Amino acid sequence: MALWTGFTFVAYFTPLKTLFAELATFSFGPWESFWILFYAAFTYVLAAVLREQVCKYMCPYARFQSVMFDSDTMIITYDSERGEPRGAARRKTDDASKKGDCIDCLICVQACPTGIDIRNGLQYECIGCAACVDACDAVMDRIKKPRGLIRYTTENAMKQHWSRQEILRHVARPRTLIYSAILVLVITVLLAGLALRPTLRMDVLPDRIAREREVAGGRIENVYRLQIINLLEEPRTLRITVTGLDGLTISNEQERVVTVPGGTREAVTVDVQAPMESGEPGANPIQFHLETQPGDPSPSHRIEKSTFMLPRLR
Repeated sequence: MALWTGFTFVAYFTPLKTLFAELATFSFGPWESFWILFYAAFTYVLAAVLREQVCKYMCPYARFQSVMFDSDTMIITYDSERGEPRGAARRKTDDASKKGDCIDCLICVQACPTGIDIRNGLQYECIGCAACVDACDAVMDRIKKPRGLIRYTTENAMKQHWSRQEILRHVARPRTLIYSAILVLVITVLLAGLALRPTLRMDVLPDRIAREREVAGGRIENVYRLQIINLLEEPRTLRITVTGLDGLTISNEQERVVTVPGGTREAVTVDVQAPMESGEPGANPIQFHLETQPGDPSPSHRIEKSTFMLPRLR
């Protein structure tokens, strides 16, 4: 399981089909091998070695819980009024009538993944798994007692002996409505981000070493490095054009066509040329256009701004 976790983490950055092909021949690249083994080792340490220590000392879940709680929050609770005094009582004796329903079997403690005793009240180590509820209900069934000695309820319901209907009536309160609205907003933003996510990206980086130079014909050339990211799984053929100055071309061509494999980033070097008289000396604004070809599964047109440097006349 740890190795599979490492494999799926790396699949976020290397296409899954490529990883499966490399898995069949055990031909992972050095960085892929490192990160698969790193995440696998990290997962194994957390899940197989530290285990409940992660829940007690590393997981922030309980800290968030305590901030959001109030007296009407549904929590795992031990019914001390019904369970105390705890202890095993022999049947058919007067002593049995003086004991609570809790027989002090400690099965609830043994079932807890973090090792806490829920009978001492809610503690920050509780992860809300309800294992103690299932364990206690099984014991109650065996000793012919009603279930629910440990159950989901609220602090107010426990004190005031509310029925389930009364508990549900207190669910729709300002705190839960606000939290629900925030949760719906976050989910909506997430889904909108996924639906509107561009499948094509481009970053334009001017070459700082060979920024402007004169080439044949008295034209001025600037060099740019384009980082093109294809977020689809299939390869795409893309057309690069540049506008902004009269006579502006890509190495004497009006456009350049590149093919970018699926789910990868492609670095493309582009030489852009323009006549000396096409603009003012210094920086002139230009635009790079990246367009998909007809028939592309996700038609897109990206425009990125940059500058074209023309030398100052001496």
